[in-house]
Amino acid sequence: MNNKTQKKVSEPVLKKKKKFSSFGLGKEKDYFIENLSMLASSGMTIDSAVRSMRDEMRTKKMKEILDRVAKEVEDGSPVWKALDGIGIFSPHIISLVRVGEESGKLSENLRVVSLQEEKNRDFRSKINSAMMYPIFVLSLTLLVGVSIAWFILPRLALVFSQMNIKLPWVTQVLINLGQFLGKNGFFVVPIFFAFVLATFYLVFFFKKTKFIGQWLLFHLPGIKNLIKEIELARMGYLMGALLDAGLPITDAFDSLSRATTFSFYRNIYLHLKDNINEGFSIQKSFASYPKANRYIPSPIQQMIVAGEKSGSLSKTFSKIGETFERKTEVTTKNLSVILEPILLVIVWVGVVSVALAVILPIYGLIGGLRK
Repeated sequence: MNNKTQKKVSEPVLKKKKKFSSFGLGKEKDYFIENLSMLASSGMTIDSAVRSMRDEMRTKKMKEILDRVAKEVEDGSPVWKALDGIGIFSPHIISLVRVGEESGKLSENLRVVSLQEEKNRDFRSKINSAMMYPIFVLSLTLLVGVSIAWFILPRLALVFSQMNIKLPWVTQVLINLGQFLGKNGFFVVPIFFAFVLATFYLVFFFKKTKFIGQWLLFHLPGIKNLIKEIELARMGYLMGALLDAGLPITDAFDSLSRATTFSFYRNIYLHLKDNINEGFSIQKSFASYPKANRYIPSPIQQMIVAGEKSGSLSKTFSKIGETFERKTEVTTKNLSVILEPILLVIVWVGVVSVALAVILPIYGLIGGLRK
């Protein structure tokens, strides 16, 4: 009887604690970090600060997360371990909290975390705002084009098929498309849009294939410069903050590799971490990476190397972050001007193709009547 009781008691203890998904917690997660840094700097204990924020949270999941964090801290667990166990924070945040807790600068490092999360939100917002205009124009063009092909072309096909004239190939193609959609539109159009959405997801979001979309974005005019500037600004701010907080440079590059969303930059950071770990300098680590200048310009590499030699690496990275943050603001404003001609050409080609397909047969019919 006692053995059974012991098993029942020990089972919950041995059970592995689940990690939470950060999906749907963006604003509440940011609110938690921002307020935790303020409450910790005011002298409040972490468990009390966490519990004081619990009632401010709207979602049940976030309340459950805060209950668990507060309970673990009350039970003697380090703050970084409690935050790492819930699984909603990135590695560089956990690294900053851990270093701050071990060095007695937890409130200062939490303030750095809050600032970095604000920077990341700003960078994501710039990318989203830059991409919103071209995505909207192309989506609207696609929707209008499919609507014309589905509802108007079948009627034009009926009219043109009754003309006793030789139709231009452009018109013939549109007639065939219109007749096909007139018979099978209810099946073909939904399948077409499903295919487009699935392709978009695989190219830009699916973990194993999104490098294709990143490669495409990195070769688009204007977008390439924006991605490079945002990534260099992120590198500067994160590395500056992590090194200033006392994190070893190899751990800082490892955290940076986990924070970036672009695989080619992640590969560079991991290469730098591995080479520095083996005893090489930053200069030799850059030199041994093929096409490093393509992603991190040579002057920036020279600044980092000079910072390493002078012992002011954290200040150098912070300066890089400030410089490229200003550049991203200018590039974001100018991006719509750069992309507008490309989008206009795409729309113009579609409009002219439909117009020619409709107008040319009419001219042919008028010419035939005159004869």
